[in-house]
Amino acid sequence: MKPNNQKHARGFLFSPPLEGLGEAFKLAWRNIWRNRKRTVITVASVFFGVLLSTFMTSMQEGTYSKMIDNVVSSYSGYIQVHHPEYWDNKTIDYSFTPSDSLIEALEKNPKITSFVPRLQSFALLSYGSNTKGGALIGVDPVKENNMSKLSQWVIEGNYLKPGDDGILLAVNLAKNLGVEVNDTLVLISQGYHGSTAAALFPVRGILKFPSPAMNNMGGYIDLKNAQNFFSVPNQYSSLVLMVTDYSEVNKQKHLLQNEFKDQYEIMTWDEMDPLTKNMIDADRSGAYITKGILYALVGFGIFGTVIMMMAERRKEMGIMIAIGMQKKRLSSILFFEIALIGFIGVLVGFAVSLPFISYFVYHPIPLTGESAKAYEEFGFEPAMYFSAQWFIFARQVLIIFIITLLVYLYPLVKTYGMKLTKALHA
Repeated sequence: MKPNNQKHARGFLFSPPLEGLGEAFKLAWRNIWRNRKRTVITVASVFFGVLLSTFMTSMQEGTYSKMIDNVVSSYSGYIQVHHPEYWDNKTIDYSFTPSDSLIEALEKNPKITSFVPRLQSFALLSYGSNTKGGALIGVDPVKENNMSKLSQWVIEGNYLKPGDDGILLAVNLAKNLGVEVNDTLVLISQGYHGSTAAALFPVRGILKFPSPAMNNMGGYIDLKNAQNFFSVPNQYSSLVLMVTDYSEVNKQKHLLQNEFKDQYEIMTWDEMDPLTKNMIDADRSGAYITKGILYALVGFGIFGTVIMMMAERRKEMGIMIAIGMQKKRLSSILFFEIALIGFIGVLVGFAVSLPFISYFVYHPIPLTGESAKAYEEFGFEPAMYFSAQWFIFARQVLIIFIITLLVYLYPLVKTYGMKLTKALHA
């Protein structure tokens, strides 16, 4: 009986030329386990890199998402519709009446969950000998509460009812004026086209927001009363829009802009609040540096393994080329070896990190002490939030794949530049 010449040895020392990538993959799988300890150490370095990077990215994106949600849900909304001249001037003269076509477009758009009218301008608020300036915001009590949950910030008194002739006052402004619930304020402002606006408003409730800036802002009154006060019946300074998801913001803005051209000014939350946007961008840039160092360590870990692997098997690879294996096929085996090590590390990293991240998405980590106070000072809830968005995990696959390609350049160059005489006498 003839010996079976197709039988493979433990490595590829006595293997015949391979048939296709499938055989190259099988042989690469065997080769990475020839030195189990080294493979496990390299996989562990990839695993910890993926684990730490995924946790860091998830926590960052969760925190950013919560920060944005606090901004948009408490006041600005994701998108606002204004008169084209309103934002630059912010006067009651640039209020507007939305067209039927705009209302119809907003109502029929499934991505826009709600839109809330507001009428906002500046007013002087006076009580006794005290006078302070602040924003006066006319709102529909029901719609506003459905969007921003304004009633949850009432710490004294009651929330506004539809048609209410009272005012809700921010807590710091109330303290500065020395007013309490049921006291009556005198409001003075400039109405439409320079008309005089003056009226008495009893204090219905005191508001305390998590954001210090909003606690100094001003007061809320019923929308109809605000329109009468400023002499702009059936007009608004803005329509505040909420969308189904943050990823829809820019898309919906462009759709509205394309449909209504220059008839209205459409602004997103980050255009109205560039400070928060810049803070997020700066923090994200700092994190890129940290994660870059982390992945550099992972890359050098894989690279070190490849250098040792190439040095140990130099003679072995020389023999394979001498008996007929093409350098192209040998390099494909080496590529699969590196790719498999990276893939196993990523897979194990996902298997460990995914359940933990999924748990923390629904159970944020509460903060205490000085950290909690710092968060509250900036108007954020004192907790660490996580996100499980798909790109957090997809990004790890992409980065490891890029690292794999970069590391693969070394064995690729070594394989094609190999001199048989030197390799066989190694």
